[in-house]
Amino acid sequence: MTRIAAILFALSLLAVPVLAQVPTSGNVFFGYSYYNTNFSNLGRANLNGWEGSLEGKVFPGVGIVADFSGHYGPQNYVSPANSCPSGGNCPSGYNIHVLEGMFGPRFSASLGKFRPFAEFEFGFAHASINGAVSDTSFATAAGGGLDYRIIRPIAWRVQGDYVSTHLLFGAYQNNIRLSTGIVVRF
Repeated sequence: MTRIAAILFALSLLAVPVLAQVPTSGNVFFGYSYYNTNFSNLGRANLNGWEGSLEGKVFPGVGIVADFSGHYGPQNYVSPANSCPSGGNCPSGYNIHVLEGMFGPRFSASLGKFRPFAEFEFGFAHASINGAVSDTSFATAAGGGLDYRIIRPIAWRVQGDYVSTHLLFGAYQNNIRLSTGIVVRF
């Protein structure tokens, strides 16, 4: 966990000089996030968590975004036959925690109360299973979303991303991340 904190801190320090040079416009987002991932041949896990981001505008319609998320939940599976004391198949499972920190460009356009956007991000992902097995890898995300302005500084966001990671046991994961929440513009 200390290693994750150190990585987040180092990446945050890299983002500060970039954001310090952008004009004073952008937004902060925080909300609920659903994550669908496959860590092994045991099937896909449905995780719940949070996502937060900070965007600073470089040009009208182009921003730099720092995105952080955490997802948590169980992965259930049925153990092989005859591995249970009763001789049958026993349901079993483990808990998964996935943390991600990514940075990249976001392209957007304002159309009345709507602001659609597309983004490409890169950074890291860290996964932990039952707090015993963990791994950190390079991660990329591509996706987009839509902000709906409620009042001048407040909007509601719906967002979807395809996230690619290479965690645990050398397998690639093709993940779907869906998020929704409040955006505060400044």
